[in-house]
Amino acid sequence: MADTDETGDDLPPAARRVAEAARAAGLPIAIRVMAQSTRTAQEAAAACGCDVAQIVKSLLFRGADSGRPYLLLVSGANRVDEARAAATIGEALTRPDARFVRETTGYAIGGVPPLGHAAPLAVYMDEALLGFDTVWAAAGTPLAVFAAAPRALLAATGARTMTM
Repeated sequence: MADTDETGDDLPPAARRVAEAARAAGLPIAIRVMAQSTRTAQEAAAACGCDVAQIVKSLLFRGADSGRPYLLLVSGANRVDEARAAATIGEALTRPDARFVRETTGYAIGGVPPLGHAAPLAVYMDEALLGFDTVWAAAGTPLAVFAAAPRALLAATGARTMTM
């Protein structure tokens, strides 16, 4: 299977939801369905032909006290400093299970996009992503991605920036 750029009915349903959310947010994207997995940052970078730092990892955390979901958009080259993130967010964070991720976002781990979720989420973006002209993010499945200007993605998601 070759990589294909798709924009409409040819997309898997999860990717179609991402395309619709991006359109509604004013974020121009073309979803690309890849021949190989983009589930991890390293796989995505290889498939997209970019540096791993340009990959947007969409990581869901849960507030330890509130149970509230928080989506962190993290550069593929970085790890989340949970203590620093908790200080920025205002509560300790826990890692939810796959069921919570799917119920909250509407997507499985490995395909969680930065926008188009089942429920509204507080979103935080890694400042390191702003150093690139283009970043690549999951588009609803482990084979679908899209490229975006990071500042446009920041605006479309309503994210706040933070240092990871």
